[in-house]
Amino acid sequence: MTVMRTAIGLMSGTSLDGIDVALVRTDGEAVVERGPSMGRPYDAAFRRRLQAALETAKAIGKRDERPGDLAGIERELTLRHAEAVRAFLAENDLAPSDIDVIGFHGQTVLHRPDEALTVQLGDGALLARETGIDTVYDMRANDMVHGGQGAPLIPAYHAALAAGLSRSAGKAVVLVNIGGISNLTFIGSGGDIVAFDSGPGNTLIDQWVEAHAGIPYDQGGMIASEGRVDAALADRYLGHAFFTDPVRRSLDRNDFRPPEGADASLEDGARTLAHVTAAAILRSARHLPERPKLYVVCGGGRLNRVIMGDLAALAEVEGAEVVAAETVDLNGDSMEAEAWGYLAVRSLRGLPLTFPATTGVKAPVTGGLLRKAAAAG
Repeated sequence: MTVMRTAIGLMSGTSLDGIDVALVRTDGEAVVERGPSMGRPYDAAFRRRLQAALETAKAIGKRDERPGDLAGIERELTLRHAEAVRAFLAENDLAPSDIDVIGFHGQTVLHRPDEALTVQLGDGALLARETGIDTVYDMRANDMVHGGQGAPLIPAYHAALAAGLSRSAGKAVVLVNIGGISNLTFIGSGGDIVAFDSGPGNTLIDQWVEAHAGIPYDQGGMIASEGRVDAALADRYLGHAFFTDPVRRSLDRNDFRPPEGADASLEDGARTLAHVTAAAILRSARHLPERPKLYVVCGGGRLNRVIMGDLAALAEVEGAEVVAAETVDLNGDSMEAEAWGYLAVRSLRGLPLTFPATTGVKAPVTGGLLRKAAAAG
């Protein structure tokens, strides 16, 4: 008998823009009922603290180390997540007792897959205590213990969603998440699943416009739409060995750095980086076992019309179509948060979160740590 659980997923991504909250009811396998969602943006001062935390975290040598003020930031981050959960419950007339589990991603501040080291700030025990809801967190680490890259984890959820897309029937389809880092999940025409990080997503554009215009991101691609692609600058990124290496690896925010100020004007830099984001997806897709016919795009990058225009044009050359998640009745803003709720249910059931063809792990493996709300007190 299918046992359905109600889960809240929490995501704070590499773009450092805020907390996404989403509800799903699922058996952790093929059955997914998507519920309401909401976003809670970070204020500018806290975003700056998180940006500084990325630099501080470079000194971490072991996963439990919290140099500098990272312990304080971790506590504040967790309390902000708890407040987001309380607001979400109130907005949707729900009580903590209505929720079986929270899937808590936390904030990635360091990801070095070659060293089997990944660090997500987030205190699962504190969140369980503050919300009164059992919490699953730290879902990447066990994959690395078993030889995986620790990312991407979303493919298990992408595969469950793709199975329900009538538009993808009999086609090779790719679900693309353009967050700070882009990743893709391929579901072949025969149902096989392959996934990997595909390159820089919004993070380069965000860093560029924040440094040169004092704003956190290029809303809708407005700045990029005023510029032109600098071919030499684009080739500098797209010539990176990441795109040709047959061994796929997960990326850290610092693996690709924004251009120097003298490299381009504000507009040309934004336009070039938008092109790089789109082209990186298609270049990485060359490593897939068959050519996709449909790309379904979620994440903040789908709202940048320049990225989407370039991606559509490049995919058309290869005989593929590009659509935003909403075109196929998915929520491109909440999909990652939904995934963490789904993965938390899989963790409770001891089901695999990652697979050899998604993270390079030696064999399918579960993950996550459970903190019971009662024990957390």
